[in-house]
Amino acid sequence: MGSVGRRRGTGSLVLLCAMAVLTAPGLATGTAYAAPAAPAAPGAPAAPLPDPGGKSLEQVRKDIDELYRQAGSATDAYNLAEAETKAQSEKIVEIANLIVAGKERIATLKSRAGAAARAQYRAGGLPPGARLALSDDPNQFLDGADRLRQGEKAASNLLSELDRTQTDLQRYAEEASERWKKLEENRVKQEESKKQIEAKIKAAEELESKLEAEEKARLIQLEQEAQYRAQTAWLSSGAMKDVNGKATDAGKRAVQFATAQIGKPYKWGAVGPDSFDCSGLTSQAWRAAGRGIPRTSQEQLRLLPKIALKDMRPGDLIIYFDDASHVGMYVGDGAMVHAPRPGRDVTMAGAGSMPIKAVVRPDA
Repeated sequence: MGSVGRRRGTGSLVLLCAMAVLTAPGLATGTAYAAPAAPAAPGAPAAPLPDPGGKSLEQVRKDIDELYRQAGSATDAYNLAEAETKAQSEKIVEIANLIVAGKERIATLKSRAGAAARAQYRAGGLPPGARLALSDDPNQFLDGADRLRQGEKAASNLLSELDRTQTDLQRYAEEASERWKKLEENRVKQEESKKQIEAKIKAAEELESKLEAEEKARLIQLEQEAQYRAQTAWLSSGAMKDVNGKATDAGKRAVQFATAQIGKPYKWGAVGPDSFDCSGLTSQAWRAAGRGIPRTSQEQLRLLPKIALKDMRPGDLIIYFDDASHVGMYVGDGAMVHAPRPGRDVTMAGAGSMPIKAVVRPDA
């Protein structure tokens, strides 16, 4: 890492550590930041406190983290099903309007066809050959024959349009049926994901509830130490060496929105204004910047342009874990802002404090 890169990375790390120490829950009032805190001095590690189940506190921390990560993955599935349900519902309404318009069109066409039939009846309904035989004036007959051909063409066009409209109605009905089927499938997915989310969160909360106050405080410290180790290793790898991108105007607006939410609680499925889940925060931040992006972290990964880590700039989204179940927004100097998990608030953390899967750019 170059001297400038080292100074920037080190400065960011010191800032994040200071924030964690000064604002960790139980140590100070005000916003609770989940940025990594420096570990205990070498040679004097704090002894792990066992929980009632006999596990070390570090293992309990890992178990809780994994449960919340699984809840995050289920939350992404829930959010995707919810977005698809909304899209299907809107499409069904659109199809219903088309069906109503189609039925009205058929009624109009049938009325016109009836009027044409009645006009022909009043004219005696004679075929052209009979009219020629009975006519005293050939010119008059030819003029009438021309009008008759026009009328026949109009009638043929009317019947063709009626047929097309009926075909459209049949297609709309089939499409509506398919949309209803997908709507029900998404509803089932939502219910299943909701059960998984609630079960994982309940299991994590039950694990944490068994801890004494001292153990809970130590648990937070262990969380911060794990983040610190990951961030330190990430910076030491030279990941930030060439990262010096400047935010676009839209990126600045997105970062301003995201950082303004610091201190608001995480809530799965939430998109503000009082609480957020991880992708709810990033999607709403970019919406505030004037750009609509996918709702979930997995869809953000799938649909937004991927960029190299060295090209990262403030406003870009960092996708975490192999299953893309978490996302944060890069804000510069090796830091990101995110909504971590249930029981935590929107906060600043090291961009490398979790395993990075990819970086994507909403305003490529």
